[in-house]
Amino acid sequence: MAFRAYGEVQQRTAGPKEIELSLFRQITEALEAVAAAETPPLEAWADALYRNQQLWTIVATDLVNPDNTLPEETKRNLVSLSQFVRQCSNRVLAGNDGIADLIDINKSIIAGLSGIPVSTVTEEAA
Repeated sequence: MAFRAYGEVQQRTAGPKEIELSLFRQITEALEAVAAAETPPLEAWADALYRNQQLWTIVATDLVNPDNTLPEETKRNLVSLSQFVRQCSNRVLAGNDGIADLIDINKSIIAGLSGIPVSTVTEEAA
């Protein structure tokens, strides 16, 4: 009961950046779980890819909103990245690619939202 109440308070007090960060972390963990599984069920693959694509679609939609205050160059770069994520997801679904690129992209976004230099993330991945 106390845990549920804490979760409700946390939901009410989390800002957009914290929510976005939490979603990227959850979805990236799902992608990593699928990648680590020896023979993941197709349903797990599809769900992880679908959730990731949903998130990136929401991000892209927010980026083109006139109220979005990010610098124009940042918005253009992130919209372009969302298009790459869509293309990469399609290649994964077609069996022509793995999901490592999607995981790396999400980790870079997580690092940016967390204030961690991207070079640190890429060094850890190597």
